[in-house]
Amino acid sequence: MKFTKPSLSIAEQIARIEARGMVVPDHGIATHYLRHISYYRLRAYWLPFEDAAPADGEHIFKVGTSFDDVLALYVFDRRLRLLIMDAIERVEVSLRGCWAHHLAMKYGPHGYLDPALYHHPDRYAQSFTTLISEVDKSKDTFILHYKQKYDDPQHPPIWMTAEIISLGQLSMWLSNLKERADRQAIAKPYGLDQVILVSLAHHLTYIRNICAHHGRLWNKQVTVKMMVPNSPASLKLAMNPASQGRIYNTLAVLGYLLGIVAPGTRWRQELIELMDSSPLADTAAMGFPPNWKNMPAWSV
Repeated sequence: MKFTKPSLSIAEQIARIEARGMVVPDHGIATHYLRHISYYRLRAYWLPFEDAAPADGEHIFKVGTSFDDVLALYVFDRRLRLLIMDAIERVEVSLRGCWAHHLAMKYGPHGYLDPALYHHPDRYAQSFTTLISEVDKSKDTFILHYKQKYDDPQHPPIWMTAEIISLGQLSMWLSNLKERADRQAIAKPYGLDQVILVSLAHHLTYIRNICAHHGRLWNKQVTVKMMVPNSPASLKLAMNPASQGRIYNTLAVLGYLLGIVAPGTRWRQELIELMDSSPLADTAAMGFPPNWKNMPAWSV
């Protein structure tokens, strides 16, 4: 099928959504945001306001749909991404530290590079190549200092590596550890089983990448899911097993983890305040259970 859709000026874009039933209270504001966000990007946020399309035509907007509503939902999603990124940053830094400390204490500063520690040689080789490439490209003072002062071992100790490794790479190094006891020791500070931690690290990498690339998140169908933990009880009760493909379970786990790595944080309160301020954000589409605020995990 040949693509035949024409390019539209911003004035034509406004005319199109008005013809389909969207109210545009202020053309100047709409012009500004269509220019600086784009029609195509905002389109993902007006899909919930559309009625089913007729067989021979375009979707029509539900009666009363306003451009301001679409913009409010977009702003909500942006604030949600920033809140999630804040949480993942702290969890990632903590996970780097726990990984580096355990392996350094058990195997020495450079023991983490021993291929014998890893289950899959091919995955180890790939991870090693990626890591060393990042080390070679790094301009961090501590990496440059190591290279200038030491030539044996050639590569930096794990506590330096931990400062430049990405969450995705860390997830691979962690999951490939041969000994279950090593993975379990790294998971212990979080009160999680190692299987859950490995799954979570992979999942958070996926979520972080969506946030970093400014992707829509609020009602997204998550494709890289995490395992739902059976313990601790406080976390299990906060989860919604019926909505594993939505963002709520990620929020519940992040709230739990921040209680460990950043005690005293207002993160959960800030999430509740964000949800309360955004009535257009359908909580069911995000996987929130109906009584989520009454759960002990959210009673803050």
